[in-house]
Amino acid sequence: MQIGVVGLGKMGYNLALNLRNHGHVVVAYDVQSAPVASISLEKNIQGAADPAGLCAALQDRKILWLMVPSGAPVDETIERLLPYLSSGDIIIDGGNSHYKDSKRRHATLKEKQVEFLDCGTSGGMSGAFSGACAMVGGDASVFAYCESIFKDICIEGGYRYCGASGSGHFAKMVHNGIEYGMMQSIAEGFELMERSDYSFDFEQIARLWDRGSVIRGWLMELTGDAFSKDPQLSSIRGIMHSSGEGKWTVETALELGVPTPVIALSLLMRQRSLQEDTFSGKVVAALRNEFGGHAVEKKV
Repeated sequence: MQIGVVGLGKMGYNLALNLRNHGHVVVAYDVQSAPVASISLEKNIQGAADPAGLCAALQDRKILWLMVPSGAPVDETIERLLPYLSSGDIIIDGGNSHYKDSKRRHATLKEKQVEFLDCGTSGGMSGAFSGACAMVGGDASVFAYCESIFKDICIEGGYRYCGASGSGHFAKMVHNGIEYGMMQSIAEGFELMERSDYSFDFEQIARLWDRGSVIRGWLMELTGDAFSKDPQLSSIRGIMHSSGEGKWTVETALELGVPTPVIALSLLMRQRSLQEDTFSGKVVAALRNEFGGHAVEKKV
């Protein structure tokens, strides 16, 4: 298929390469000219200077995959694209949008005869390039039309049609809330060891726990990777920034009357980290940098 990728940040750039590597014809656009020039010159992907050029380069029934920050940037991007879209064209929001925003955008675009899928995309930068996990919401017929795209960019068994509009981003919101809790528990465990009288090799402990233990998994692998680069994480500050999904998960849990104490407390710990430098904060900050390339604050 021919696909327009809008937003060439850490995830969008790698997604464009993933699509190209699976035989799709990619046209890429970003509000910043530098990544467009980079992907055009270095990766042999057609770049577009503006929304008009992007849409003009795409065939009938355009498919546009957005990888832009949640909130107003998504709405602004859609507004810039709309004048160049026709009936039946498809917008896929692959970012971390709030599910209620996705439901609203689906309804608004439906009135304009433009289709919309919300896609929660997990797997970090490496997943975007070599095999993501995708949770997709929207009209079943539109998903069916685009299913080959999700099958190509995801690992085997790594995509799912979740249901009606908003369900994909709802599932991703809950996923990220769980992620908050998992990372916080890992971080607290390593802080407990760091405070003990023993001289643990944190990288080797993480590698050990990733080999057959009950808590093995990618986050534990990334914990080992982080400690391999900085055995005491002494070069970074224990400040854990949040991108919003944990807060949305807790808010939604309150709306639905579902107790989520672990996720709620992990969110509060991120807020606490803004006030005090902790070892557990360093671990979460390092993990976020490992899987998503999220910036860490360095010690001076």
